[in-house]
Amino acid sequence: MFRIGDFSKLGQVTARTLRLYDELSLLRPAQIDQFTDYRYYTIEQLPRLNRILALKDLGFSLEEIADLLNGKVKEDRLYEMLSVKQAEIEREMQENKARLARVAARLKQIEQEGDAPKYEVVLKKVEPQIVASVRGIVPRVEEMGEYRARMLKDLYGWLEENRMKPFDPEIFVYHNPEYTDTDIDMEVATAVDKAALKALAPAAPFAIRELPAAEQVASTIHKGALWEVPQAIIALFAWIGANNFTSGGVVRELHLFWREFETDDATQQNVMLEVQIPVSPLDSHVA
Repeated sequence: MFRIGDFSKLGQVTARTLRLYDELSLLRPAQIDQFTDYRYYTIEQLPRLNRILALKDLGFSLEEIADLLNGKVKEDRLYEMLSVKQAEIEREMQENKARLARVAARLKQIEQEGDAPKYEVVLKKVEPQIVASVRGIVPRVEEMGEYRARMLKDLYGWLEENRMKPFDPEIFVYHNPEYTDTDIDMEVATAVDKAALKALAPAAPFAIRELPAAEQVASTIHKGALWEVPQAIIALFAWIGANNFTSGGVVRELHLFWREFETDDATQQNVMLEVQIPVSPLDSHVA
């Protein structure tokens, strides 16, 4: 028999690991001295230890390995479990490959600009959102401020008339498929209780609708003057192109803990908002 220290050397694992395997009923000592509590192992236990280590190397958790070795999971399920594990590893490899590409693009951007970029971009999932909104066309970009103020006034006035409470966030949605400085299709919205979907049937230009979920959006935070938001949008599209993504939906501008209708010119010089653009990997669009 081998004492735990000698067996750990033989199996190339720590004594602490062997104690953990004992606690999890993965590998019990062949004998425990009743007076000294010393653990003893036999050479016949080495194949079981090697199997534990082999399964662990394949990515199985200790709980999964215990179920396999202790008969809670039938051996014929091992193939199925390995197939699932293979799919998990392949997905992780793809995610790491995409992350590596983003790191490379970030390094290149820093090299070109000589400093860290102003806008940090993250990928996130967006849940569906019930909103009350009003939608209209802004004839020219120079008239954006005037139209924004008018549409916000109309929206909040309509909500008050219908005794509906607006919730955060306030949202601007830009529906044009590409950049334009004329005929800008803009929707002004605010989150509302989902019960409003059944409670009201508004007439145009007002609407109660669900902003759809997005599996993946590129998102960045803008902090500064409200009229500098286009810089954040440009930064997002630059990031999308540099990281082998393609845009796949409308641009959303979310006001974080403030409402444009309640701000003055001075306040609008220092606002914080989030810009989101739905994206998908570019290679998923290649036939």
